[in-house]
Amino acid sequence: MTRWRWGVGLGALACGLGCALPALAAGAPAGAGVPWWVWPLALFACCFVMGIVAVPAGIGGGTLFVPIVGSFFPFHLDFVRGAGLLVALASALAAGPMLLRGGLASLRLALPLALVASASSIGGALLGLAMPAHIVQMMLGILVLGIVGLMFVAKKSEFPQVREPDALSQALALHGVFVDAASGRTVHWQVHRTLPGLVVFLGIGVLAGLFGIGAGWANVPALNLLMGAPLKVAAGTSGLVLSLVDSSAAWVYINQGAVLPMIAVPSVVGMMLGARIGAQLLNVLKGAVVRRLVIGVLLFAGVRALLKGAGVWM
Repeated sequence: MTRWRWGVGLGALACGLGCALPALAAGAPAGAGVPWWVWPLALFACCFVMGIVAVPAGIGGGTLFVPIVGSFFPFHLDFVRGAGLLVALASALAAGPMLLRGGLASLRLALPLALVASASSIGGALLGLAMPAHIVQMMLGILVLGIVGLMFVAKKSEFPQVREPDALSQALALHGVFVDAASGRTVHWQVHRTLPGLVVFLGIGVLAGLFGIGAGWANVPALNLLMGAPLKVAAGTSGLVLSLVDSSAAWVYINQGAVLPMIAVPSVVGMMLGARIGAQLLNVLKGAVVRRLVIGVLLFAGVRALLKGAGVWM
């Protein structure tokens, strides 16, 4: 069964890359001379691959979607950010049931964090729509490069040692147990530093709404390094937080007319299909493999977004 899952995942990844990269290369300048139907197909293929990668990495589909699509597709950044929130929401909802059944996500842990982040994400979305697109593009490039640096230097602990939970985490019953299929061990976990975690997620919500990237890149380090959740629980719970936070910010973009079906529909369908495979691979895939791939893609996309916003590389 495990070999079959590996075969499906790697085959889909190769197929998606083979379909997506030629379309990206053809449309990188400005999309002139390219039939309109090429872009929905390219979006579907790219988002399918992003969904496979995003779930094991716990970063959310929007983290990959906005810098890549905003840099290499001929769409206005406001429409890309609006679709990015729906994409991140779709990948989280597609993977959520599997992660909950496997004990790799905790609804109790996600709800209080998502509550504060959802409220602040609305303000971030309103701020992002009020700013000039080229300024947001440059800020996005800087943020993505910062994400790359954080992912490169952060020493993620697979099973952090939490000696004693704090009073708030005990009151909210923020603990659980799961079976790690990779090692075969049963892991009992609990968290601490709950109040600082809530403050951090308040800021994460603003960034999620401002850039439309879902902020899964920040959820996992906050849950793992700050609060002490195991890495796989942090990655799985990050998806649940994304599903609640992104739904709040997405309504702002929908209300402002910044969501186009031609961009959103193929992106969401591709992401949901890819995320289902990614959720299956989370148990058996080594995080280091996905981490290196994500760092490489985000590094290139971050440089591209920064130069595009500055008018250097159009």
